[in-house]
Amino acid sequence: MKNNKSKIWKKIRVNWMLYLFMLPAIVYYIVFHYVPIYGVQIAFQDYKIGQAFGESAWVGFKHFQRFFNSAWFGTVLKNTLTLSLLNLFLGFPLPIILALLLNEVKNMRVRKVVQTMTYAPHFISMVILCGTVTMFLSPSTGIIGMAINGIRQAMGLNSINVLSVGPAFKWIYVLSGIWQQTGWGSVIYLAALSGVDPQLLEAAEMDGANKVQRMIHINFPVLIPTIVIQLILKCGQMLNVGYEKVYLLQNSTILQSSEVISTYVYRSGIQGAQYSYSTAVSLFNSVVNATILIIVNQITRKLSKENSLW
Repeated sequence: MKNNKSKIWKKIRVNWMLYLFMLPAIVYYIVFHYVPIYGVQIAFQDYKIGQAFGESAWVGFKHFQRFFNSAWFGTVLKNTLTLSLLNLFLGFPLPIILALLLNEVKNMRVRKVVQTMTYAPHFISMVILCGTVTMFLSPSTGIIGMAINGIRQAMGLNSINVLSVGPAFKWIYVLSGIWQQTGWGSVIYLAALSGVDPQLLEAAEMDGANKVQRMIHINFPVLIPTIVIQLILKCGQMLNVGYEKVYLLQNSTILQSSEVISTYVYRSGIQGAQYSYSTAVSLFNSVVNATILIIVNQITRKLSKENSLW
């Protein structure tokens, strides 16, 4: 036991600079992710601001039952799952396809231009993105909004404000997200493709395989482990639809179609000062996400032990 401890401390002394670089990330996760877990207990209490956590009355699962019985439960769960599934089915394959296509571009100047154009939207502020979407979809001044109303008028239909149409909100949210994140999401797949053995590609080319066949039979199999890990992580965030974008794009006329768990927690906790109730809703969200992550990982592990998280 002492020998093991001495070996560990010896490694730390030798690689102290590497551990020093890791320290900010470790401190961040401890302060902002692990320490706040202590406050989860207020989900089982009638917490009032100004009281210590231990002083509030314990009420068990009262707030969870209130959420399950509320009129908003089915609505926010349906909207959250719909946005997550649309993002998963439409947004997940596109970075893979983009990486495969970029990998085939031999002209480095063209490749860099395309990469820059597709990566750039990732760095746009969410506020600016939502403001841009709102401007483009404006029925009076927006290019897209005016075009949609022009088509509707030609068909004898009334003009509409697209942002006030409930079913359209989900597509606006998902498609704008795809535009913003597809290029950045392809980075990890391009990194994985750099490990493809060039000799395999040369041998396939000599055997008469075209670019599509090389992508399907050589490049794509290399991406499978990365794809599986990314898919598991995506499934583990099934109910984590960030409130910023939803909150900035939604309005009172489409609340039934746009309210998700995160915005519901924000309205209940921050605006409504219902701290115990909003904590219970957020804890429910986290438990469901963790459960989905474990289930998907176990299924993946049974199919292929090498491609699971643990």
